[in-house]
Amino acid sequence: MNKLIRATSPRFKARLAGGLYLFSVLTAVFFELFLGGRLGPAANFIQMAGMLAVTLLLYNIFRSVSRSLSLLAASSNLVGIAFEALRLNPQGVNYSMDFHGIYCLLIGYLVFRSNFLPRILGALIAFGGLGWLSFVSRSLANHLSPYNLACGLLGEASLFLWLVVMGVNVHRWKEQATTGRGIRAQLKATV
Repeated sequence: MNKLIRATSPRFKARLAGGLYLFSVLTAVFFELFLGGRLGPAANFIQMAGMLAVTLLLYNIFRSVSRSLSLLAASSNLVGIAFEALRLNPQGVNYSMDFHGIYCLLIGYLVFRSNFLPRILGALIAFGGLGWLSFVSRSLANHLSPYNLACGLLGEASLFLWLVVMGVNVHRWKEQATTGRGIRAQLKATV
């Protein structure tokens, strides 16, 4: 399975990540708006499963930029998904949103450092991460609402729409992946 994932084109992985993200968000919104939240657990499960797949796909894409930061970003989002799944939400603090905000900041940095995606996308998703981080305090999130939500959704939507439509520049991705491996090998040889 791992060989199959590695053999898959980075453009396909990017488009799949973008499509899964949009599907999971739109499904959750549809269930909430049109079904009045009656199927909330089902919508939440779809959203979490989609974000789990997106997290793993983006880890695989951005490890060519920085394996450690990509792993940190993925771990942050996985912790947030676990908080959401377990409904660990004491005193109204939304830890899942906080970890997702950290994830968006890290992904923004990775996009900015990559040479296979436009840097503006990195800035937008990092700005969205700041919106999600406002949930560190319930009063702050309420005070900034709906602007914090708009920033978060705009930042993430810009990246994932780009991924669906354009994917990544495969030639540049391969260059960065090859350069990254060469640098890691040189570092290991000197240590």
